[in-house]
Amino acid sequence: MNDGPLIVQSDKTILLETGHPQATEARHAIAAFAELERAPEHMHSYRITPLGLWNARAAGLDAEQVLDTLLRYSRFPVPHPLLIDIAETMSRYGRLRLEKDPIHGLVMRTTDFPVLEEVMHAKKIAPLLGPRIDAETVVVHSSQRGELKQLLLKAGWPAEDLAGYVDGTPHPIALTSGDADAVDGSGATLGAWSLRPYQAMAVDNFWAGGSGVVVLPCGAGKTIVGAAAMAVSGTTTLILVTNTVSARQWKAELLKRTSLTEAEIGEYSGAAKEVRPVTIATYQVLTTRRGGLFPHLELLNDNDWGLIIYDEVHLLPAPIFRMTADLQARRRLGLTATLVREDGREGEVFSLIGPKRYDAPWKDIEAQGYIAPADCVEVRIDLPQDERMAYAMADDADKYRLCATSESKSAVVERLVEAHSGEQILVIGQYIDQLDELAERLDAPLIKGETSVRKRQQLFEEFRQGIVKTLVVSKVANFSIDLPEASVAIQVSGSFGSRQEEAQRLGRLMRPKADCRTARFYTLVARDTVDADFAAKRQRFLAEQGYAYRILDAADVPGPGIGKATDGTAE
Repeated sequence: MNDGPLIVQSDKTILLETGHPQATEARHAIAAFAELERAPEHMHSYRITPLGLWNARAAGLDAEQVLDTLLRYSRFPVPHPLLIDIAETMSRYGRLRLEKDPIHGLVMRTTDFPVLEEVMHAKKIAPLLGPRIDAETVVVHSSQRGELKQLLLKAGWPAEDLAGYVDGTPHPIALTSGDADAVDGSGATLGAWSLRPYQAMAVDNFWAGGSGVVVLPCGAGKTIVGAAAMAVSGTTTLILVTNTVSARQWKAELLKRTSLTEAEIGEYSGAAKEVRPVTIATYQVLTTRRGGLFPHLELLNDNDWGLIIYDEVHLLPAPIFRMTADLQARRRLGLTATLVREDGREGEVFSLIGPKRYDAPWKDIEAQGYIAPADCVEVRIDLPQDERMAYAMADDADKYRLCATSESKSAVVERLVEAHSGEQILVIGQYIDQLDELAERLDAPLIKGETSVRKRQQLFEEFRQGIVKTLVVSKVANFSIDLPEASVAIQVSGSFGSRQEEAQRLGRLMRPKADCRTARFYTLVARDTVDADFAAKRQRFLAEQGYAYRILDAADVPGPGIGKATDGTAE
């Protein structure tokens, strides 16, 4: 019997003892194929799923490596049936392959004749297939490449797509790294820079796989990975982003880091409809519906793109999934800080965008100095008697809003803002009336859905320059907003138990600070309510990445000066 940190169980769960000397090493090893489910203080619980195993297989791990990880770190003997099940599940990936045939076009081949027979007789799959060529090969209608992969995944036989890609329209793009005298689009000196080792590895892995997803922490340079992939591709590129502010940040970054000029980059949003060799479009405009149709979705298919980049791929709307099913002949790169989707559609990302090609643990990037260390603090607040009674008597649908917007939170926010006086502070929440009230109390500007793009850009820029010290923001600032000097975030409410939102909000602080100080992420939670339940769910992804939340009672929130510590603890 080993003295390892893992307890591997026959129901496909793994328990990780967090205090064990090998806990961090084991966590990194199992993260490639297992998903964290619960993260209490001493024992984290993971689950092994088929999708996790297939992602690992697509990334180059074989069953022998997965089994070796479990056997090496497990404290007790690993159940033999589980070992067999893992090996058999991973062997399912790639028994069906999509390939290009010089005579018949797109075909599906198998290394296992009965598997091909099984899927050919499936009612939903059969109409997507053409004539049988031989015992191991069948023609596939080229327009059904994406839908077929979706259905095969659901049937438990994920296909390996080796059919290749169209080249797209050539358009040379070069990175401008290494020039100390380089200037950005505004004429400011950019200075010498180069791809970081993990960014170069992410691009290499993506290109070798053809299509797929790169997972990097917020602040670790996902845009640079996109730019480098564009340089390797050397073709026209469509970049899909969450909003107009993000589109303009992408444009500014491409002008800084590549040979592209203003004339070569177009914006396709509610404000502009420019189609150029590199076009940056928002998910919102592409999913605008008119008369039951999505007129702007044609942008995806009406141009000969060589590369399509999906920023924040975990937010991909359903209509984009449907159109992406028709784009399987084009290279597709998904970028995200977390592949967690609250709608459970990770399988569609796998089958339509591609498997995970690169995933860098947050703590590894932090250890290399590329993202800031973070101190996560859960501040627990007692509801006053009248609010407790209102909460107790409320319908279930109203309970979260009542406790999440408690008046008691506002006073704690004020104390935290005072304690971190002089730092760049974000106050983040879900409910607009709560944010309106906080903005007034703090005498701070507020960015919300109705704030114009021009006003948002102005306030973000004033925040970056330090003119605005405290900024109150709604969920519109969750994604793709670059605020490098933000060092404190105070979360007062969120989207229920959203793990990806929690990660993105912490991500607003992850850019390394000029003075190397630790970022502070406070989340305010009403004790003994569903607010606390949702907070526990929200923290799961970050717990998997090695972030531990300190618990602080609201009455113990310290006074001015706590922001000056740099060792991860409050002064």
